[in-house]
Amino acid sequence: MRPSLLALSSVLCLVACKKDPAPAPTAEVAKPAALAEKPAAPGSARVIELAVTEDGFVPNNLTVKKDQPVVLKVTRKTDATCANEILIDGTDINVKLPLDTPVEVAWTPKATGSVKYGCAMDKMVGGVLLVE
Repeated sequence: MRPSLLALSSVLCLVACKKDPAPAPTAEVAKPAALAEKPAAPGSARVIELAVTEDGFVPNNLTVKKDQPVVLKVTRKTDATCANEILIDGTDINVKLPLDTPVEVAWTPKATGSVKYGCAMDKMVGGVLLVE
C-alpha cells in the first residue's frame, strides 16, 4: 500500500471513531400525562387533564376557583368501569367519553363549595371538584 494512501486511511479512521460529547442534562422534570396541567393565561380557561382508569377518574379530587373557567380534558383509557361519560352535579353537563379519545369539557364554577362529578350511575365512579 502506498504511504499516502495509508496515511489517508489512518486519518479517516480517527475521524470516524470520534464521539460527540453527550448533551448536558436538563433541569426540567416532566409531569406524568395524567397529571399535566396548563396554567391559564389571563382571561382564558385553566386546562386540567383527567384519565378514566380501572381506579376511576385520576386525579379524582381537584381544586378550582370560583368564576375561573376550566376545561377538563378527559381521556377514558379502560372499559373496566361504568365511567363512559362524565356528569357534573348542578349543571347540565353530560358528556360521552369514547375510549382512548381526549374529550374537552368546559365549565365555569359559579359558587364555592364541593361539587361531585362522575359517571351516570349516581357518580359511583367519580370525584369532587372543590371550588374556592
